[in-house]
Amino acid sequence: MATTARRGPYFCGLDAAMDVVSGKWKSLILWELREHGVRRFAQLRRGLPGVSEKMLVQQLREMEEDGLVHREVYPEVPPRVEYTLTGEGVSLNAALEALGEWGVERMRRIGAEKVVHVAS
Repeated sequence: MATTARRGPYFCGLDAAMDVVSGKWKSLILWELREHGVRRFAQLRRGLPGVSEKMLVQQLREMEEDGLVHREVYPEVPPRVEYTLTGEGVSLNAALEALGEWGVERMRRIGAEKVVHVAS
């Protein structure tokens, strides 16, 4: 699937990258898929406490348009839909790792607690 530019023209590479991960949930969706691989919608929602169904649908659609997430619909009754990272999503996660490490260090520095949740 071809990627789409929502805003363009871009001023720099960081501008283009932020266009694809802008918003609270996209980077967390990427991380959830990185940690668990294949996920169904309900599993993603449980793994992201606080996200509304409407927001998750919107974010997943945008990420699919941007070529970060693959949505597989199985012809079953009831329908089964699974989400996985594409190669581009995997490479974006690799780029976000350093930012995540910086965030962990910042949490330590400012005394913020890490939120731990278990998603099945």
